Amino acid sequence: MQGVNVKSEIGPLKKVILHRPGNELLNLTPDTLERLLFDDIPFLEIAQQEHDAFAQTLRDEGVEVVYLEDLMADVVGDVTLRQQFVDQWLSEAGIHTDLWRQLVRDFLNSEYTDPKSLVEKSMTGITLAETGVDLSSSLVDMVSSPTEMVIDPMPNLYFTRDPFAMVGNGVTIHRMYSETRNRETIYGQYIFSYHPDFRSAHQYFHRDYSFHIEGGDILNINANTLAIGISQRTEPDAIETLAKTLFADETSSINTILAFDIPNSRAFMHLDTVFTQIDYDKFTIHPGILGPLTVFEITPGKKGKVSIKRLDSSLEAILEKYVGQPVKLLQCGNGDRIAAEREQWNDGSNTLCVKPGTIVVYQRNNITNDFLYKEGLDLKVIPSSELSRGRGGPRCMSMPAWREDLA
Repeated sequence: MQGVNVKSEIGPLKKVILHRPGNELLNLTPDTLERLLFDDIPFLEIAQQEHDAFAQTLRDEGVEVVYLEDLMADVVGDVTLRQQFVDQWLSEAGIHTDLWRQLVRDFLNSEYTDPKSLVEKSMTGITLAETGVDLSSSLVDMVSSPTEMVIDPMPNLYFTRDPFAMVGNGVTIHRMYSETRNRETIYGQYIFSYHPDFRSAHQYFHRDYSFHIEGGDILNINANTLAIGISQRTEPDAIETLAKTLFADETSSINTILAFDIPNSRAFMHLDTVFTQIDYDKFTIHPGILGPLTVFEITPGKKGKVSIKRLDSSLEAILEKYVGQPVKLLQCGNGDRIAAEREQWNDGSNTLCVKPGTIVVYQRNNITNDFLYKEGLDLKVIPSSELSRGRGGPRCMSMPAWREDLA
């Protein structure tokens, strides 16, 4: 199955890209949590067991699971691309002096000759002690701790939803909100440029653009309509840039973008943390956004410009127009404010639909889950005590590459 095909949030899922949490989590420390965008340190062994259960749940539903690290290893198996990747990765990690670039290259070439081990090490990060450098040759190095990170880890990588996103038969490769996460998009750049399964996908947004956008804010309503959140991590300028590209590109069928202006906060970092589609006529939603939410309709304008209109109807009425039938908004926490806030923090609204009415959810959100059961949904419940510490749910942890089209 080559290329990508994602024209909805609910079409039967056939292929998905995941990243199994790796040793990058072992390089999280209390002092680096804020900088690396974590609130706590997950226990890696349990996080991996939970992620494996997630992957197996998807396989049991007939989904082909492919891993980001394996796709990237396929690419850097080519010697020329390996060297190109390492040089670019060093630059983006802030390693600019000739001395340190050569030290790290030599370290990688001697210790990580296998393509996959190289990719995993690029995700894990490198400490000063690992390089084997003679600390007596530099005052800076002598006053540094041997455990100091020369190159930071990428602990957020298991949230594969964000660095890139599938739109129809194409992909958007992102410029992310924080420097910490923006480095992750290098893998998307290489996979969608060089991997034989994905290089045919048209690229609608590039990581070298000026404005921030992240995949958790992009929802495929149908083949013609996207919903994109204006959030803590996605700028309106990026949405307008993407809209112009999609409207002008003959490979895209998108003719409408609904821009959801959601509160700017850590709890509501992406649109999919407060709003996901789970069936033809059902959406999960965090009740906390219903008051402040504003929706703008973006459509093609004249001479390459866009037309933007604020929609003053209710959210149900707006969605009904584009979904083609009346919709039901199922509130996280079943109307209980405290339960809604607690379970939204643990991604009660961040569900992954594997086919209409069948969704993957975190076990810990029991009040929301019980409510969804009573609404007739088929829940695939996965363990989540450690995965949830990264502030992302099943949708955050998955990037669908192929969904069947809806009739």
